[in-house]
Amino acid sequence: MSSRNGRRRAPGDMFPGMPDALAKRPPKAEDGEHEIRTLDEAIARSLEILDEALATYPIVGTYWLSSGGNDSAIVGHLLRSRYDAVLHVNTGTGIPETTQYVHDVAIAWGDTLHELHPRNAYRDLVLGQVLASRGPNAGKRAVWQGFPGPAGHKVMYRHLKDEPLMRFRRGVVGDEGRTRKVIYLGGMRWAETERRFRNAEAIDQDGAIVWVSPLVHWTDAHMREYRARYRCQQDHEHAQHRLCFDGALPLNEVTEHIHMSGECLCGAYAKPGELDEVEFFYPETAARLKALEREAVAAGIPACRWGQKPPGDEDASPAGRLCSSCTTIPGQDDLIDQWRDIGLITPEQHAAFTTPAA
Repeated sequence: MSSRNGRRRAPGDMFPGMPDALAKRPPKAEDGEHEIRTLDEAIARSLEILDEALATYPIVGTYWLSSGGNDSAIVGHLLRSRYDAVLHVNTGTGIPETTQYVHDVAIAWGDTLHELHPRNAYRDLVLGQVLASRGPNAGKRAVWQGFPGPAGHKVMYRHLKDEPLMRFRRGVVGDEGRTRKVIYLGGMRWAETERRFRNAEAIDQDGAIVWVSPLVHWTDAHMREYRARYRCQQDHEHAQHRLCFDGALPLNEVTEHIHMSGECLCGAYAKPGELDEVEFFYPETAARLKALEREAVAAGIPACRWGQKPPGDEDASPAGRLCSSCTTIPGQDDLIDQWRDIGLITPEQHAAFTTPAA
């Protein structure tokens, strides 16, 4: 079964060893890139993608971007011997248990971990305390104020995720970006969202950074089969993060609770009831966000509620490379259907999202 944009929507797991493919070619896929493959063939292609990047560019460092999510875990597990270190962007907005998971896995695997932090804190952005550094408003006007909706996603991504990664890149290559480049290994896939289907690429060179997405061609069935193959399925008391044996695929327990890594809770694309869900499992994280809401109210900031959509045009640009769960509502009927089917939203909320405005 396929969705309207060609991404596969399998109703259940496929039998191990069966081939799978996207229903149609993503706009940025090379010839044959979306062809039907078994899991082992998809794995072989993933290794080829990294080999191609290493052979094409003057790479001085390869880094696994570990978000704490399930797709990210497969990237690291598949390429354990192929990267030099792990990068984790601690946005300051997320669930601490996810950052702890990233640390635990790095220790278990003997990896070097660099925990990166944004120069400008989320709290300061929400309260309008970060002033523009360039242009006619430099030192005069805040770059943003209030909790972000879709219109503020680009600002949040640039300050909370992109800036730390750019700073790390500068620390590695300095001013030699033409002759020295780094690879950032991410978990982007065409089958994730409509935006990923339109915009993701296997290899995407941007200045001194070569963004490599080894799983870009993997379908959801490939992902499920890989997890079944390498994650501990024994009926016993599991070791921490299910690292029950050498070579086990780790599991971030946060993803079992809220169905996402929770490493960034900026709220730009929060789904209905998301903060309540976070509060149920991680009350301290929700309390921190609610305390910031009270600060915003006291400061007289109109957009003073986390997850609300403040006034302004929606950001129609591609989602940030590290924002797999940031998806806009219009045009995402298949995603909204999934939220309804698994109980994240009520039928009434589903109707409100999918019924055209009069």
